[in-house]
Amino acid sequence: MSNPFFKNHGPLTLSKVIKSLNINMDVKYIDKEIHDIKDLVSSTENDITFFHSKKYKDFAKKTKASFCITTNALKAELPQNCLALVVENVLVSTSAITTLFYPESINDNFDETASSINDTNFKDKVSFGKNVLIGKNVSIGKNCKIGHNTIIEKNVSIGDYCSIGSNNIIRNTLIKNNVRILDNCTIGKHGFGFFPIKNKNSRYPHIGLVIIEDSCEVGCGATIDRGSMSNTVIGKNTYLDNQIHIAHNVKIGENTIIAGQVGIAGSSIIGSNVKIGGQAGISGHLKIGNNVEIGGGSGVIRDIPDNMKVMGYPAKNIREFLRENK
Repeated sequence: MSNPFFKNHGPLTLSKVIKSLNINMDVKYIDKEIHDIKDLVSSTENDITFFHSKKYKDFAKKTKASFCITTNALKAELPQNCLALVVENVLVSTSAITTLFYPESINDNFDETASSINDTNFKDKVSFGKNVLIGKNVSIGKNCKIGHNTIIEKNVSIGDYCSIGSNNIIRNTLIKNNVRILDNCTIGKHGFGFFPIKNKNSRYPHIGLVIIEDSCEVGCGATIDRGSMSNTVIGKNTYLDNQIHIAHNVKIGENTIIAGQVGIAGSSIIGSNVKIGGQAGISGHLKIGNNVEIGGGSGVIRDIPDNMKVMGYPAKNIREFLRENK
């Protein structure tokens, strides 16, 4: 599911896309309209996608997109129905096209639409503390509580029987039922995506959401970034301890428990029934299988298959780690 909150300024013609990418192409359908930009998996025949690493070649082979921003070395992996738009830097080019479709997704300034909950129709429906602000396009279900000094910024949906603590800032987020957000959390803000270009850092648009499924708990001081192209997802009945950082596009499965001060870098996928000890770090674009246990303080830099117990840096089978550290 793409972000329903950012306005899509498409469709764009293929000629406009090619001009923005500063490439020369002689193509048959130069005036064909492109409706959206999506990842390899969710793209349809009316979309443009991007392919920047061999790690995603299996997805590239099956993409339904008609156009793909990629490199000369990777274009052979695309299906025949997908025209390669060859560039030098795929991610920078993707950022430029995403900005054309979703120009409002670049910045994350404070929400000027937010007003006191006392001035909204939620004042008689929600139990709330002092200094609570609510932005536009917000929905809140039944029997919810919101603590002091919390700001529910624009574009947030909160389900039934949820408890939102004090001093939280939430935007661009879908929260399902029976979710508990403790104090001092920031959820749904722009992720850490930028490119150094000619002594200047260019920000990457983030058009995804944060989705928190039923019966989750998010501990104090957690930061959960919204997705860049896809969504950041916290699976059902997953519990996050205090001081945890979940970066953009991370997917966490059901019934997972993550202890304090864990950091998960962008686009990593964590399975279901996973346990992660405190102060562990997980690098980006990794896949952690189901039923995995990661010891505290570990550094995970490679994929971990199902049912493994690992520890150390780099994280390895726990039996091997214990033998080496007797």
